[in-house]
Amino acid sequence: MSTTTSRRLFLGHAAAGFSTLALPRLAQAQSAPKPAQAEHAVTEPVSIEVNARPIANFEPRDRSRTRFGRLVFRSGLVLTSPHRGFGGLSGFRFLDDKGERFLALSDQGTWFTGRIRYSGGKMVGLDDVEAAPMLNAEGRPITEKRLWYDTESLARDGSLVYVGLERVNQIMRFDFAKGGTRARGEVLPTPPAVRKLPYNKGLEALVFVPRGKDQSMPLAGTLIAMSEGGFDADGNLIGFLIGGPSPGQFSIKRTDKQFISDAVLLPLGELLILERKFSWFTGINIRIRSIPLKTIAPGAVVDGPVLFEADLGHEVDNMEGIDAHVTAEGETVLTMVSDDNFSLLQRTLLLQFTLAE
Repeated sequence: MSTTTSRRLFLGHAAAGFSTLALPRLAQAQSAPKPAQAEHAVTEPVSIEVNARPIANFEPRDRSRTRFGRLVFRSGLVLTSPHRGFGGLSGFRFLDDKGERFLALSDQGTWFTGRIRYSGGKMVGLDDVEAAPMLNAEGRPITEKRLWYDTESLARDGSLVYVGLERVNQIMRFDFAKGGTRARGEVLPTPPAVRKLPYNKGLEALVFVPRGKDQSMPLAGTLIAMSEGGFDADGNLIGFLIGGPSPGQFSIKRTDKQFISDAVLLPLGELLILERKFSWFTGINIRIRSIPLKTIAPGAVVDGPVLFEADLGHEVDNMEGIDAHVTAEGETVLTMVSDDNFSLLQRTLLLQFTLAE
C-alpha cells in the first residue's frame, strides 16, 4: 500500500487548517493508483550520484530527546539524487556484518547497491551507488512484463536473494553468486493462498531464517513471508512459512489498524515487524513490534510488544524497509529506509537506531 502524504505536507497543511484547495490535491495523491508499467525503472546498470543531508534530531520539537521506546536514535540522512530512477525504496538488506555495504530495491523493479559512509559512528553519506534492472529468467528486465514491477519485499540467504512482487503475488529467487545484480531470477513455487492475496496488498515482508551455525534456531531454512493486507477469518494478517521443517500458514495479530511493511530477524531469535498506518486525522504512524520466533508455527496466531512508535512529530515518512547489524562493541543497530513513491511531496530517509536492552 502506497502512502503519498509526507510529514512535511501534513504539518504544513495542518498549520494552515487544510485549505479547500489543498484537500482535493491530497485526495488525488492518496487515491491515485500506480501505473500499469514501471515509469522509473532503469534499463541497464548505471552508477548514480546520491546526495545526503544529515538529520540531527529525530524529534525536532525536543532536540534533547534521543530514546524512543526501546530505540536510541543514532543518525539519519535525507537522500536525493538527480537520477530519475532513484527512489521508491521498499526493501533493504546489508551485504556485510559492518552495516556498510547494502542491497536495496525499489518498487519499480530496480536494484540499488552501495556503501554507507560513517564518521564517528554516524551516517554521513552513500558511496559507490549503482542502479541495475531486476532480470527475469530470460535475462530481460522484469518490468517489460505488465504488472511485474511492484517489488516490495527482500530477503537474503547467503548469495540467494528473494524478492516479493506484490501485484502478481509471486516470489522470485536470484543467485547473486552468478553475477550479483546481473543474476537472472526464477519464480519460486509458493502456496496457492499466496496467489489469492488482495491486489496491491500482497507480500510486503520476507525474512529468511538462517541455517548452518544457527541450526538450533527455530524454523532454520524457512522463508517467512508476511502480507500487507491479506486477512484471515478473524481479521488478522496472514503469513506463510515456505520451505524449512514445518511449512504452512500462520497469522499475525492485527492491532491499531496497522499494516506490515517489513521485518528483520535478530540473531537471538527476535522477529521485529515494521508496521505503519495512514489516517487523514493523524497522518503517518510507524511502529515496531517484537515477535518471538519460537512462537511462529503453522496455524499459530502470534503477537508481541510494541518496541517503538513514531508519527509526523518525528522525522519519518513512508518507512518500508528495515535491517539490523551488530557493531564491534556488541550494539544491535536497526536501519530503516522510506519509500518516497517518486513523489516530490515525500522524502527518502535512512534512519539508524540502537536497540536498547
